[in-house]
Amino acid sequence: MKLVKRILKWTGIVVLFVALVSSLWLFVAYWKSTNDCGRNATAPTNPVKAIVNCEYGAANLQLRELEKPTPMDNEVLVRVRAASINPVDGHMIRGSWLMRPMSGMRKPKNTRFGTDYSGIVEAIGKDVTNFKPGEEVFGAKNGAVADYICVKADRAVVMKPNNVTFEQAGSVAVAGLTALQGLRDKGHIQAGQKVLINGASGGVGTFAVQIAKAFGAEVTGVCSTRNVDLVRSIGADRVIDYTKEDFTKTDQRYDLIFDLVGNHSFSERRNVLTSNGICVLGGIGGAGFHPGMWGRVLGNFKAAFQSKFTGQKFVTYIAKLTKDDLNVLRDLMQSGKVAPVIDRTYKIGETQAALRYLEEGHAHGKVVITLE
Repeated sequence: MKLVKRILKWTGIVVLFVALVSSLWLFVAYWKSTNDCGRNATAPTNPVKAIVNCEYGAANLQLRELEKPTPMDNEVLVRVRAASINPVDGHMIRGSWLMRPMSGMRKPKNTRFGTDYSGIVEAIGKDVTNFKPGEEVFGAKNGAVADYICVKADRAVVMKPNNVTFEQAGSVAVAGLTALQGLRDKGHIQAGQKVLINGASGGVGTFAVQIAKAFGAEVTGVCSTRNVDLVRSIGADRVIDYTKEDFTKTDQRYDLIFDLVGNHSFSERRNVLTSNGICVLGGIGGAGFHPGMWGRVLGNFKAAFQSKFTGQKFVTYIAKLTKDDLNVLRDLMQSGKVAPVIDRTYKIGETQAALRYLEEGHAHGKVVITLE
């Protein structure tokens, strides 16, 4: 009995010590947290426009003049013609406390906004051999909502197809890669399969419908009434209006569900999967920021764990920004099998308004920022 009491006593001491050290670390990390906004406050010699967020919060997005970047030996300087925003961009600048240990406790470490872009190569570093000035490119790079960005030539940047606009190409990277990798790598999509895409009219969803068709699947898209015609126009064989019909309460079974919404229970989705079907959990899709966001994210992880004990699989993932897969998307666009869907375009000075619109959760396709 004495031994048990001693163990409990020392366990309590250890737990208290760990809690005190953790609290001290968080306190120090919070007050030491800073970013480069102060260093960039001086007037630039060669000014270019960029969107920055020196403080957390969507209302703190600012249009500023920064020094024009110069490419390093392995980089390409791109004059950005169009960029798009994604729900993840809004999540990052809001600084959820769950993310702050990585993104910066008191202030965001990363002050540049946006990821997707398209534009024209203006200059190259001395070691770059795969691009030359004047070529049109698209890809993904932090800080994309700016007049100019420097990108590593061997990373996520590829040639733009000549049959799509800058606005379309600038909307591709994050959403297109999320759809491609979710369907191909996690869903193992095959020709002839029955595939359902829940959230088919959003940024990722519009790519997913077209990519699934390109793989030869029979596609059912789920969306609201106002987007039924759109989803049908991009190739869906069947469209379910969720305001009138619940796809989990039908007799249809699917080999693959690509769920970008997460508004049904584990058992409900299992009921419409085939015995060895796969449900790919694509996060929160285009829903933007909302109070139930983290509940849905945790629900995805719970469903993935529960499926380990069934013949059906629920899988989560994070998309990777790769040159190879951007080239796959490029080829799909060049062949006409995928055409990016754009809902609205805004000028760079209207970025706050663009983010607000996206986060209302009603955008069909992508929201794009144009730069002159």
